[in-house]
Amino acid sequence: MTVRMVGMRWLLATALGVITMAIGASAAAAQDELPGVSLGLVYANSYLPALAVQPFTGAFGGDMISPQVEAIVGRDLRNSDRFEVIDSLPDALVGSQVDYALWDRLGAVWLVTGEVEGAGDGYMLILELHDVVYGEVRDRGRFRLPSEDDDDFRMAVHRTSDEIVRWATGDPGMAASRIAFTMLGSDGNKEVYVIDSDGENLEQVTDYNSLTESPTWSPDGSRLALASWKTGVPRIYEVDRFGNELRTLPAVRGAGDYVTPTYHPDGRTLAFTVNGSANQSGIFTYDLEADCCLAFLSGGPWYDISPTYSPDGRWLAFNTLRFGDNVPQVMMMPAEGGSAETLSPYEYGGGGFYAAPDWSPKGDLVAFHGRIDRRGRYHILVANLEDGGRVLRQLTSEGNNEAPSWAPDGRHLVFAGERSWGFGLMVVDVTTGRVRSLLGGRRVDLPDWSPALPPA
Repeated sequence: MTVRMVGMRWLLATALGVITMAIGASAAAAQDELPGVSLGLVYANSYLPALAVQPFTGAFGGDMISPQVEAIVGRDLRNSDRFEVIDSLPDALVGSQVDYALWDRLGAVWLVTGEVEGAGDGYMLILELHDVVYGEVRDRGRFRLPSEDDDDFRMAVHRTSDEIVRWATGDPGMAASRIAFTMLGSDGNKEVYVIDSDGENLEQVTDYNSLTESPTWSPDGSRLALASWKTGVPRIYEVDRFGNELRTLPAVRGAGDYVTPTYHPDGRTLAFTVNGSANQSGIFTYDLEADCCLAFLSGGPWYDISPTYSPDGRWLAFNTLRFGDNVPQVMMMPAEGGSAETLSPYEYGGGGFYAAPDWSPKGDLVAFHGRIDRRGRYHILVANLEDGGRVLRQLTSEGNNEAPSWAPDGRHLVFAGERSWGFGLMVVDVTTGRVRSLLGGRRVDLPDWSPALPPA
């Protein structure tokens, strides 16, 4: 359908409050329609095979934690949005034996069985994925788990869930990952927090007593880059996942606000924006490995901000105000700089409002948020690079939804949402459109989903 752009007020989702624009309601009402933009809730009518998790058994001390392990695995598989998980199980199906005929009558296509055995100071989890239709074990594996008191215990179980997803679908899962974001405290400061993909283990990373923004994960998940005002001037810092400071990016260009960092896929280069005086801004890169070599990529008397790399490292998508203060757009250019092309659907003299791009790890899609309805609300949109972003998929339909970030499976997006019940982190499955709340009742912003995390 054709959509009229309406506007009232926009705070550019750089998370830094660097640019705030007011758009009059009368001017918004006069904006032209956007030719060639198709927006709608379009989801694949995909079949989800039924999957059941038979209650896990335990041996040699593993029986004490087998229900906990089973619960984590079951929730991970449900959150993968790849299966219709069967919840209620008849008593006849409890135990170590597998009755394929009975499971088949219940409609199960896949069955997961597990046994937890005590092993030294930890456990061994033996998992099997059964193909109920063919009455056979499709795959099996043995996974070492640390003690339940170990900080890596839940993440170790998440990794086994991702392996089950891979066994059944051939694609990776996303359970063994975390999400970094900023959260507003009662003192008015914003700090960086992280949370597991299932909404557990909320942890504070920074304690700067300041405005801290734009956390972004390194490709190996061991570091975070972020922008903070802790010295009074916004600078970029690199910390480990526990918040220990590793470096401060030198202000080699002198005056200016250093904001919105993002890692190159090789992990050695950081791209970011420097906002200078006289409305000058630009996107730069810095060689972290050599600790030198600031390189200018784009900029001028407008705002180019919020860069994000393609997974092959060859391209950068970014936000820009090149077309006017009231019509932020998403563009892309070669990673070394050069001619940029518009990815969001803009035509000269027309409207449009698109911000906060993030590139899919599969490389085919770029997500961002845009204001597309008559009430001025923001929704999560996805542009397909094959058609140059001319047709956008709308993934949300209620409330306000901003700053999407891709999961490592390339199928899910986390975003900052606002609903009638308040603010929080939310996750949407791009294929089915299912939305779930990850963290509710908190003023959160600018989430960034980690890659799959290796053992600590």
